Amino acid sequence: MKNTFGQSVAVTVFGESHGEAIGAVIDGLAPGVDVDLDFINKQLSKRRPQGKTDTPRVEKDNFQILSGVFNGKTTGTPICIVIPNENTNSKSYNKELLRPSHADYTANEKYHSYQDYRGGGHFSGRVTAALVAAGAIAIKALEKLNIKIGTHILKCNTVCDRAFENMDEDINALMEKTFPVLSDCEEQMTAVIQNARENLDSVGGVLQTAIVGMPTGVGEPWFDSVESIISHAMFSIGGVKGIEFGQGFNFANMLGSQANDQFEIKNGKIVTKTNNNGGINGGITNGMPILFNLAVKPTPSIAKAQNTVNIDTMENTTIEIKGRHDPAIIRRACVVVDSVCALTVCDLLAGRYGTDVFTKGIN
Repeated sequence: MKNTFGQSVAVTVFGESHGEAIGAVIDGLAPGVDVDLDFINKQLSKRRPQGKTDTPRVEKDNFQILSGVFNGKTTGTPICIVIPNENTNSKSYNKELLRPSHADYTANEKYHSYQDYRGGGHFSGRVTAALVAAGAIAIKALEKLNIKIGTHILKCNTVCDRAFENMDEDINALMEKTFPVLSDCEEQMTAVIQNARENLDSVGGVLQTAIVGMPTGVGEPWFDSVESIISHAMFSIGGVKGIEFGQGFNFANMLGSQANDQFEIKNGKIVTKTNNNGGINGGITNGMPILFNLAVKPTPSIAKAQNTVNIDTMENTTIEIKGRHDPAIIRRACVVVDSVCALTVCDLLAGRYGTDVFTKGIN
């Protein structure tokens, strides 16, 4: 029953959607890293519901850092962050009717019916707020190393945003946006999401993430490749069902002469003319931006009547899911992806250079 990710820098999540609180523990982060409380609040606000495209459940996310931080800097000991749940409404949930495409059935099988089922319990997207708080510390630590991460909605149902172009400028722009897109498509995407809600349905999409400033030589061949570690982390986010790096599945349509990233010297450094492989060769970073796309499924909580079973009576029945739910999670998921990605990159860097890399730099 493992809820911890990472080797050198590890994060553990705890709590349930309708329990007293959720939280995260970061272990292995070097002493002396700045902890910006205002930035943590800013990141949490990006994940918070805003308007008709999101759930009506709005939490204040009044986080507390209980340990591991003193006088605005990390101490090097475990950092414990707790966020209380203050706006819960459990009356819409029952244990008997299994919600399609949720973890209700699998959780019941694993935990022998002792799980907290309210609001999805430990499987709820609510727990990602703790990851965002923890990730905010990691993002600031990476900024000191000139490493930046940005995620935008590449596709919402049938509406598409442009891909990353000038990545530094694009990432800086995304940091200030609550609806993370790079072109003028917010209104169209919002309309698609609202239409799904009006029809008691939901929509999914594709997120695109860029990591710029990564040094060369990070990662391992085979089982601990950068693709393997990032994929492991991304699939830990509820709703993520697919990932591709660089050209990804589009490689199937290309010739080797088109797909290969040819080398050149630029400003005294070895770079590639293209970045079809998304900044990774042989499982190891090549210094180009890491680029990957995530497929995010439609929110499974919908108000349409669906077939299900009553797990107590073992009878077929139907369900119309009540409660407060998102018609699309892709907007709120962007900051979660950034946060989990930052924690993952911190772990990769600490594994390569040691945990003091965040205060002493890359030598």
